[in-house]
Amino acid sequence: MEMEQEIWERWRSEVDKGQTPQRVDKYLAEHMPGTSRNRIQNAADAGNVWVNGKPVSSNYKVKPFDIIQVLLDHEPHDYTIHPEDIPLQIVYEDEDVLVINKPAGMVVHPGHGNYEHTLLNALAYYFQDTLDINDPNIGLVHRIDKDTSGLLLVAKTPEAKTNLGKQFFDHTTERTYNALVWGTFSENEGTIVGALARDTRDRTLYRIWDLEDNPNAKEAITHWRVLERYPYVTLVECRLETGRTHQIRVHMKSIGHPLFADEKYGGMEVLKGLPTQKYKQYIHNCFALCPRQVLHAKTLGFTHPRTGERMHFDSPWAEDMLNLINKWRNYEPNTLGGR
Repeated sequence: MEMEQEIWERWRSEVDKGQTPQRVDKYLAEHMPGTSRNRIQNAADAGNVWVNGKPVSSNYKVKPFDIIQVLLDHEPHDYTIHPEDIPLQIVYEDEDVLVINKPAGMVVHPGHGNYEHTLLNALAYYFQDTLDINDPNIGLVHRIDKDTSGLLLVAKTPEAKTNLGKQFFDHTTERTYNALVWGTFSENEGTIVGALARDTRDRTLYRIWDLEDNPNAKEAITHWRVLERYPYVTLVECRLETGRTHQIRVHMKSIGHPLFADEKYGGMEVLKGLPTQKYKQYIHNCFALCPRQVLHAKTLGFTHPRTGERMHFDSPWAEDMLNLINKWRNYEPNTLGGR
């Protein structure tokens, strides 16, 4: 999963009509290449193997037409997350969950040369007297990119992580993002459907694939609607059905509207507007004001894993994004050489 860098590996299958009775752990090990039977058994013990919507143990015997769903936590990392005294903006906390408003510029998870100063290092410090953030049975339920700001959900118990993971698996959570994108829209809303996987020409990027060309690409669906219109750029809300790596960034680029200041996906260029030097300087001033993709995880909704209460959270824009939006709200084209 930014998983978005995905926290979970998800797998779903319908058993063939000719299947003979077989333990579900053995069946899955044979049908999930690269996944050990022990890892599948651990998932079943955690309540993360479901048949026809109900959790089953490893010794369940599969039958024809069973619908099997598996949620695998990633393999334990081979390093220790050390506590660091990094301030956290706590939005909500109880004995089961923690909701955080992450600033832009903070890496969520250690790795790829970023083993310090991450959100998990901050959580290790915050929980140092109560929880072990190195325990894979608790912790982050999803992720967002380093340069994306906004809401993140943390599970404080194994039961909460299993329950919330299933909600993400079933797409029953609600997540909306606000993004400033290049260009203007003739419509007020729309839906983008496109399977995502890494770009073979640059493994740091993702792209939309035809499943015939890349059967490993993962289905991704983004619903968008216009919030505010400005000359040459638009503020949109994106609602995710799926949470794939770089999903919003790739999907918006695919319809000709890359995120403003998104260097990886072409948004750090003057893509729309006036041919005047004053306008170009205006855009470069905007880039300096918010030097990262203008994307914020605005709202988060889920069912509380213990009480069953529906929870909903909303976070304000980060200061750099707010200042940039206000700059566009006050845009005066006549002072930049006319339209």
